[in-house]
Amino acid sequence: MRLYTFPKAEHICLRRDIEELFTNASRAMTVFPLRAVYRVMPQEEGKPRVSVLLSVAKRHLRKAVSRNLAKRQMREAYRKNKLLLTSKLPDGKALHIAFIWLADTHMDSARVEKSIVKLLQNIAEKETEV
Repeated sequence: MRLYTFPKAEHICLRRDIEELFTNASRAMTVFPLRAVYRVMPQEEGKPRVSVLLSVAKRHLRKAVSRNLAKRQMREAYRKNKLLLTSKLPDGKALHIAFIWLADTHMDSARVEKSIVKLLQNIAEKETEV
């Protein structure tokens, strides 16, 4: 298994999965400039333990270049730090997480990575204590 990858299988793409993620059964937390909405699910055979959705709204960053930069920064920060969450996740549990951009301007990569790390640590903390 390659540790620092973010393959297509770990992306949330299905409309059904996205709708389920934003229901009442999900939890959320914010560390500016990002908000994480996540849902705990039973782990299915052959599927990744953590699946991720990255979202940058057009109302926050008007230019496509800026939105793509923000998504690239979030993707890279998650890819480098996903072990903070996957190593602490109990057996039989899987997570769907949506990272949503909140800032109206682009941020530097260090700040985005710091936010992702804090969110992953908070999610791991909450899910291992239950």
